[in-house]
Amino acid sequence: MGARVATNGNTFAMRSPVNWALLGLLIERTGYGYDLFQRFERTYGGALELSCPAQIYKALTALEGRGLIERLPADEAAPAELRQPKPHYRASAEGLRGYQDWLIAQVRRERQRSELFPRQLATLPPRDALAVLDRYERHLLQEQRTAANPPALDGASVLARELVEEVSRLEAVQALKWTEYARRKLQAAIG
Repeated sequence: MGARVATNGNTFAMRSPVNWALLGLLIERTGYGYDLFQRFERTYGGALELSCPAQIYKALTALEGRGLIERLPADEAAPAELRQPKPHYRASAEGLRGYQDWLIAQVRRERQRSELFPRQLATLPPRDALAVLDRYERHLLQEQRTAANPPALDGASVLARELVEEVSRLEAVQALKWTEYARRKLQAAIG
């Protein structure tokens, strides 16, 4: 199900969303471990969480081992006045291609996930399904109220903020339209 990326003739699936998110940060601009940890927290916030800061270093090792990122030469990585230069990384051309393929694969995964709730709802008796639908609708309306006053995305780009806000708004509108449709179908099944 994950995106397939070829490296040195070997094909494998990298399933970790943290690894892919980190690769995205390195496509945006070069970075080193702690810098990437801070950027990860600012960029992905509650959407994707790290189990611990060490996960960044594990991801860097995995990405480098797959040829999706590379270390910058020491003279390009950091100013000479640093006492202990930190290894800086950048995405490789293969990493950029793999990331693009992975993003497209997420569209299919999201589509499958969006179809799961209606299928599961339909397994319930219609009255029970209506009760769940009512709870779902209340949840959507609460999310919509929360989205009306979004927290500042500290350090996130204006473009990213605008894209996230608009996709959230559109998804909420569509989901509420779907609940109206589902309610009519379930009520017809009862009556």
